[in-house]
Amino acid sequence: MSDKQDTSRFVICIYNNGYEVSLEKRKLYEVLPDFDAAKHHQIRIIDESGEDYLYPESYFIRVMLPQSVECALAEAA
Repeated sequence: MSDKQDTSRFVICIYNNGYEVSLEKRKLYEVLPDFDAAKHHQIRIIDESGEDYLYPESYFIRVMLPQSVECALAEAA
């Protein structure tokens, strides 16, 4: 992933094999910074349980949202 993509705060789930209860395909998830996890191709997100967990990076696509959308999502949390 490029540096620009690595700074995005949101991802969309594209696979959930083995994590069907925790992840919904096509759903937007917030990324929490975890540089150690990134070294192992993992990503930390807040999943359906409301807690943050590590998942395979390949299960997600990073998305860049307009700042107004990110602000609206932050306010909705």
